[in-house]
Amino acid sequence: MASQLRIRAGQWSQAGTKPSNEDSCGLKLVGGNLLATKGIAGVIADGVSGSGGGRIAAETTVQGFLSDYYSTPESWTVKTSCEKVLSALNRWLYGQGQQMLGGEHDLVTTLSALVLKSTTAHLFHVGDTRIYRLRNGALEQLTRDHRVRAGGGRSFLARAMGVDPSVQIDYRSLPVAVGDAFLLTSDGVHDALGEPALGELLADGATDPEGASRTIVERALAAGSRDNCTAQLLRVEELPIEDEGELYRQLAELPFPPPLGPGAILDGYRILRELHSSNRTQVFLARDTESGATCALKTPSVNFEDDPGYIERFRREEWAGRRIQSPFVLRVLEPARPRRFLYYVTEYLEGQTLRQWMHDHPHPPMALVRGLVAQLAGGLRAFHRLEMVHRDLKPENVLIDLSGQAKIIDFGSVRIRGLEEIATPLPEHHLLGTRGYTAPECFAGHPGDAASDQFSLAVVAYEMITGALPYGEGALTRMGKPRPYRSARAHAPDATPWLDGALRKALSWEPARRYGDVMEFVHDCSHPNPEFTTSDKHAPLLERDPLLFWRGLALLLLALCVLLTMLLLR
Repeated sequence: MASQLRIRAGQWSQAGTKPSNEDSCGLKLVGGNLLATKGIAGVIADGVSGSGGGRIAAETTVQGFLSDYYSTPESWTVKTSCEKVLSALNRWLYGQGQQMLGGEHDLVTTLSALVLKSTTAHLFHVGDTRIYRLRNGALEQLTRDHRVRAGGGRSFLARAMGVDPSVQIDYRSLPVAVGDAFLLTSDGVHDALGEPALGELLADGATDPEGASRTIVERALAAGSRDNCTAQLLRVEELPIEDEGELYRQLAELPFPPPLGPGAILDGYRILRELHSSNRTQVFLARDTESGATCALKTPSVNFEDDPGYIERFRREEWAGRRIQSPFVLRVLEPARPRRFLYYVTEYLEGQTLRQWMHDHPHPPMALVRGLVAQLAGGLRAFHRLEMVHRDLKPENVLIDLSGQAKIIDFGSVRIRGLEEIATPLPEHHLLGTRGYTAPECFAGHPGDAASDQFSLAVVAYEMITGALPYGEGALTRMGKPRPYRSARAHAPDATPWLDGALRKALSWEPARRYGDVMEFVHDCSHPNPEFTTSDKHAPLLERDPLLFWRGLALLLLALCVLLTMLLLR
């Protein structure tokens, strides 16, 4: 089977009877890592003639889309990448058009874009250009024209790029099969040629996309089209579907390192000592024999040498770490030399885990806790901006260096949305993290998102303040009736009501009830939210003021004892 996507593509565009060609089209055929993470893109645009700046709008949109899409993070999904790029292009077109006098040179264009990634086609569309698919001899229109019919046979565009500051882009995705042919056309083509004619032309020339595109344009002009005519054709030749054995052979190109100990040298790194060991990985303190720099080496466990799923996840750890740049996340470094074994290199930090720090600080000042929570939230946001989810935030996966700065470590459970779009023969296992810290929805099969990370952060904050877990270690795995939140003030009376309210919200059993962004939680941890201070008045006294509750209960019991004693004496 093929190990990567392979297509044949071609395009053709002519001005026809018009003095200039206001259509534009473009293809981007890439290889290597970009082929897997971003795929192959084709786009067609038809500048609106009445706007005066149609040609500029179409060319700018095509060139900008193909350039900017491949500049977006590889961890982003196709949908996120394209929508952000098209939104920015639309704002630019609108802004530039508004600066032109009299509105006679508005930059307005239609657009249809196709991204083929792994085994999926992603379609983006606005206006009246079209995308068709030819499969097993049947032609199907995949896009819907945004055109409104008026009286007298007239019509006008209801939606296009550059008309307003924001634009609604149609999106859909569908699976791809070998032999599928995708045709993108401007209205000068499909208005002149009906679907039967297009289907016949594609069936005859699908194996020669360049020649078929030219033939389609010439036939449209011969049929009387009085508009610019553009056609673009992409035919799927092979798909990246592998069997597990082939994938394992690719993953096993780098063998596992030999047993390492102090003094051993691995690809120019001298092992100084072991920092951490588990049944899944080992971490060693090492020194680069050339530069003298100190670093840490993470190696896989030989227990999983024949497990392709484990090897793939280990390699994804490095992939994720290399793309995250944050002062609150452990840095994964570029190897100084070519590797002969499977491992990756990180910065070395002197310090202790948050778990050790919590043992040393059983009753930390609230200001110190808020500072650490803010740092961890900053680290999580670095993941979330790249459409990644950490999914295993806990005190053991946080390192505090000698300056007091917190850094998130261990990327073994990271979810990468963009890589989920890449087909693999390996079954997907959602790594649930650690009981007591993982959000309850993950135990019900949810793969985890930013709200799940927020829940884990709130558990860590709660534990730093109280020394306990809000729901206990086993409660989160039982998906029956949710346990009621136990106020942090029951353990730490000095916790303010508004801090307790922020924890309660972030620890909501239902993700929709949590904060929209983790930084909102951080803000409410440091600033009194009237919502929590007001509602606190109606909360049970045990939650509002545990100390007052127990003192009152003790006095009540004492009074009862005195009363009973007096009754007995009588």
